[in-house]
Amino acid sequence: MKIILLSDDAIRLEPVSGPLTIEALSADQSYSPFHMLASALAICTFSVLHAWSTHAGLKADDLALEVRWAFAEHPHRVEAMHVSFEWPSLPEKRVAAARRVAEMCTVQATLLHPPTITIDPALVHSRHPEESFAFARDDSST
Repeated sequence: MKIILLSDDAIRLEPVSGPLTIEALSADQSYSPFHMLASALAICTFSVLHAWSTHAGLKADDLALEVRWAFAEHPHRVEAMHVSFEWPSLPEKRVAAARRVAEMCTVQATLLHPPTITIDPALVHSRHPEESFAFARDDSST
């Protein structure tokens, strides 16, 4: 797969053989955390569409996705994301089904229902390394 940085607020994912590559349209572009977030959404969406296409007996060689996003302020963050897919060989009668399948991406579900995020310093001198990265747990469910 290849991720192409289209701008500061857009990427394109194209299926190419070989390892994942990241390319920029110009030398002054850098792969930002926002590009990483969009890449996760694009790769997840591509993966569920590709798996579905295999099961449905459809070719996905020409499937490409673009992810665009808009920012909000106070605090500075991604406010909205839009995923579009380009799939010339997809029969018109399967487009609605492909859209429903794309919505099954777990990264999309995570963004729609955000996780609780905690930030703590690592326990530097712990005798048990696994304690350094222990997550806060709700033990009331056990």
